Amino acid sequence: MTPASLTTTALDRAIASKVVWLTTLRADGSPHTTPVWFVLDGAVLSIVTGESNIKIRNLRGDPRVSVAMEGSAAVPLVAEGTAQVIEMARVSDALAQSFALKYKGWDIRDHTVDGPRVVAEIRIHRWLMGN
Repeated sequence: MTPASLTTTALDRAIASKVVWLTTLRADGSPHTTPVWFVLDGAVLSIVTGESNIKIRNLRGDPRVSVAMEGSAAVPLVAEGTAQVIEMARVSDALAQSFALKYKGWDIRDHTVDGPRVVAEIRIHRWLMGN
């Protein structure tokens, strides 16, 4: 299932969802799953996190990911893709505004206790479930 093959209902649900469960792979191949805030734009799902977080270290070693969105167990939204880590200086104002709109003024460019933030831009290759 490609991103374009999602039904309108599934796509609307994906865009409106507040949390996605991101699974990255550690160096030994074991999974690391964590809930994150995100913005979905077409076939690109973007997350923001501290650059020192485990998920970013994992992505730099292996860009393959899976994501699962909140919702009904009867109609899950699950996808696979590859991620690219983008330094905040290269992040567009449009993406920053999308996060601010979705998460009530959150400024993704602020630093965290985990250090400067980065964006993981995940290109969705296929939706495994979602219709």
